[in-house]
Amino acid sequence: MAAKRYEIDDHQWEQIKELFPRAKTGRPGKDNRDMFNAILWIARSGAAWRDLPERYGPWKTVYSRFCKWRDDGSLETIFYALNVEIDDENLMIDSTSVKAHQHSAGAKKGAVNAESNQHIGVSRGGHTTKIHTVVDGLGNPIYFQLSAGSVHDSKVATEVLSHVPLEQGCVVGDKAYGTKEIRDFITSHQATYIIPPKSNTVHPWACDWWVYKERHLVECFFNKLKHFRRIATRYDKLASSFLAFVYVASIFVLSK
Repeated sequence: MAAKRYEIDDHQWEQIKELFPRAKTGRPGKDNRDMFNAILWIARSGAAWRDLPERYGPWKTVYSRFCKWRDDGSLETIFYALNVEIDDENLMIDSTSVKAHQHSAGAKKGAVNAESNQHIGVSRGGHTTKIHTVVDGLGNPIYFQLSAGSVHDSKVATEVLSHVPLEQGCVVGDKAYGTKEIRDFITSHQATYIIPPKSNTVHPWACDWWVYKERHLVECFFNKLKHFRRIATRYDKLASSFLAFVYVASIFVLSK
């Protein structure tokens, strides 16, 4: 079957079709491929749910399936299932800032859904969210984490790196990751780092500039990620929904 614009093709579907949860009881639900293609359309176009083309069925049905896959971890599970073969010789870490649209404001107040918990911060660029990620030596993403746009990369780096295999590998990052805490964390996990020292560093360390060139892989991935307009601009009130769209986009990229 030929894929339409914004949809996955047969080769991609064969890789993920068995990873979606099956309906246990009741009337059979809508086809998983149609539902995933509908979610992809929203992610790629950046349109509102109500603008979903009629060929995908009622938008509320698609939105309900998206919420189900978001909440039960199905999208995250599929993302990790596509990452079974990681080239962890070199790992590139970085973040990208995403402008938060005015529609992303107004999350319900409360212990879980308080607006302060939705990773929207105020910086020179206005209201933004940061996507922190680590990609492997092939430029494939292996972990994501969100933070407010006002949070410095070094503040969450060790937490991000704690979720990826570091042993015997090499972590490549820019000067923002050159703090002693981060460098000590990397070496304590039997890994090395290639991070240039800042110009005002009292005791600068050597940097392998040849390997450092590999850092462009994480920038290239962010470029692919922001082809999805629902990610290039954040419209979702809940951080969990925004992160779910990041997983959807990554599934599309990894299955290509």
